[in-house]
Amino acid sequence: MKLSRRFPLNALRVFEAVARLENFTRAAEELGMTQTAVTYQIKLLEEFLGDTVFLRRPRALKLTETGEKLLPKVAEAFTLLTEAVQSTRHGVEETLEIHSPPTFAAQWLSPRLGAFQAEYPQIAVRLLRQMDVGGQQRTWPDITIHIGAEPLEGLVCHPLLRLDYSPMLAPHLAETVGGIRQLTDLLKLPWISNTRGWWREWFDAAGIDPSTIRHTGLNALGALDLEAKAAIAGDGVAMLSPFFFRDDLASGRLVQPFDLCLGDGQAYWLGYQPARRNTAKIKAFTAWIQSALAHDLAAMGTTRAKQPAA
Repeated sequence: MKLSRRFPLNALRVFEAVARLENFTRAAEELGMTQTAVTYQIKLLEEFLGDTVFLRRPRALKLTETGEKLLPKVAEAFTLLTEAVQSTRHGVEETLEIHSPPTFAAQWLSPRLGAFQAEYPQIAVRLLRQMDVGGQQRTWPDITIHIGAEPLEGLVCHPLLRLDYSPMLAPHLAETVGGIRQLTDLLKLPWISNTRGWWREWFDAAGIDPSTIRHTGLNALGALDLEAKAAIAGDGVAMLSPFFFRDDLASGRLVQPFDLCLGDGQAYWLGYQPARRNTAKIKAFTAWIQSALAHDLAAMGTTRAKQPAA
């Protein structure tokens, strides 16, 4: 179908920006337009559709039912247009934005991004540490790394790995109770990780009752890298993954007293928008991270970290 001159392409571009930013003023700044011009374009779109796309309330802007239906396809269309233009710009540096859970970003991804950029020098990387998004975002970065039992709805997702966990602590903390020789010795020390969560399954598997454990009161909001730092400082015992903290184990900053490990039923997933599945920078990063993780997992040999089935 041919687009007539009346088709509001520019109005759709303005609509996408306003919906994404949830603000007329910020959309005007991004687009280099006046707020009056932005308002006019939205009016043209609503006249074309015969319905409103925004509910304008004091200090709030909300999509109408029509706007909610329109936004996903409009956003996808502009993504495709952007990719079409970028695909013709050979040799021009691109930026790949990645959102990652904090521990994965700090303990594994960040130290290895230099290797990725050495292989793909035309791709600049912007890495943001972000707690699990849980599928609540309206727009997505180039790459989203997500922790969950299932992939994120609406994204193309690749399983990266599953992790197992075991108690770890600083050697000097273990010495304060004469060393950790029996599983019950762990009950003599304060704990950083909250043992009232799914960690109780580890204690059930170990055959011990954790009800007498003293907690430090630290709440790292699930950021295992912060819990690990507290454990290295001798503040208590933390339930950590050998995969993420193998360097600390190898150096002796942490010790893992027992081989017993347990998974939490979650996987790390790599996701991106379906419309961007053929984007060169996303394809390059997806192939690289899968290869790098496979190499690391193979190098760990007998550890329990593993890749999930696709």
